[in-house]
Amino acid sequence: MTSNQTTNRERFRGKTAIITGAGSGIGKAAAVKLANEGAQVALFDLLDERTEQAAREINAIREGAARAYDVDVADPKRVEQAVREAVEHFGGVDVVFANAGINGKLAPVEDLSFEDWEKTLSINLTGTFLTVKYTVPYLKQRGGGSIIITSSINGNDTFSGFGMSAYSTTKAGQVAFAKMLALELAQFKIRVNAISPGAISTNIDASTEKSKELQEIVIPVKYPEGSQPLSDGPGQPENVADLVAFLGSDEAIHITGARIVIDGAESLL
Repeated sequence: MTSNQTTNRERFRGKTAIITGAGSGIGKAAAVKLANEGAQVALFDLLDERTEQAAREINAIREGAARAYDVDVADPKRVEQAVREAVEHFGGVDVVFANAGINGKLAPVEDLSFEDWEKTLSINLTGTFLTVKYTVPYLKQRGGGSIIITSSINGNDTFSGFGMSAYSTTKAGQVAFAKMLALELAQFKIRVNAISPGAISTNIDASTEKSKELQEIVIPVKYPEGSQPLSDGPGQPENVADLVAFLGSDEAIHITGARIVIDGAESLL
């Protein structure tokens, strides 16, 4: 084993990460990555078999490294309580990965209901706000830390996700939020960065609802050779987890207020 490998295995030893949307996809991959490198991880998600299985898998890596919490990120009371319980259990928090999100309903703007608009904003944008709001006091107690927010290329680099006006609005909003907080929290040595994945192989599409009117606004854009030039298909959650681990570590100590695209050049097409 090289010295660099040894360092990576231990770079989160003694540190705790809170990860939202941790039951699957990017959130789970990040939790596994950080746990493999020594972190204790609090898994925030709706508590179901998927989330509990993620906790079991991580605890099989290192006993007691993970604990699952039943959290709806749009509910301030549940977020505040879960953060408090996680800090009491693990002794603090050093890394916050605000990753929970949904695509929401895809529809032309006149067919998108207020309730569907509100649901997407409440989970993606308000959920990010609540996650950060309730963890910042504990990061300050630690004397610093890292906040990573999952945004997207949608709403920032690409705008051809037809019917995704609510989703794209939240993703652009998250970036502005991250940049504002990067300045606000710099004096406390808390770094805040946003990541913008392109297509990643996750189950987020399983809960996506498409209206029957959606085809009326779609402009065909086809890439016969695939939409990610760097790869043969969508990226993998583990690719994003590697970036999250870097931003959460001291190797990124001078990086804050950044938005990092991880899309295999998809947004350049």
